[in-house]
Amino acid sequence: MTMTELPLWAWVLLALGASIIAVLAFIAGRLLAQLKQQRQAQQQLIDKRNSHVVESVVTIAMAMEQGQCELSEGALRIAVLLDHHSSAASGNYVERFPAIHDMYERIKHMPTHSARKQRSKAEIRAMDREREGYERELEQALVAEARAIVKVFRSL
Repeated sequence: MTMTELPLWAWVLLALGASIIAVLAFIAGRLLAQLKQQRQAQQQLIDKRNSHVVESVVTIAMAMEQGQCELSEGALRIAVLLDHHSSAASGNYVERFPAIHDMYERIKHMPTHSARKQRSKAEIRAMDREREGYERELEQALVAEARAIVKVFRSL
């Protein structure tokens, strides 16, 4: 049997199959285009968040460097912000800024905000003395890292 000898129902099935393939190809193309748009929108959000994180890190580091912010508070905030930067895994921030990470590790257990207010004045004073001792111990390294952070992150 040759192509010209195919019965009508076979031609109808071939046309139907070709139509189905064309419709599925069109749907796949639209879905791929939507996926591309979603990925671009997601990347824009990530870029915007990273920009905000970088701006915040630079501002805090400058405040630490200029003595406008307690070193422990700045280190705590910077460590948390760097964890939220999209390059956190590849940025090696723990290795690049060990004093900030060390301060963060030493004080992260200390309560803040309303949890701090629920503590007695004696507990708060004891935590403040402990924190201030860490600040004195790490002061030079923290200020040096704050300067380095300003230089590194201003170039991003």
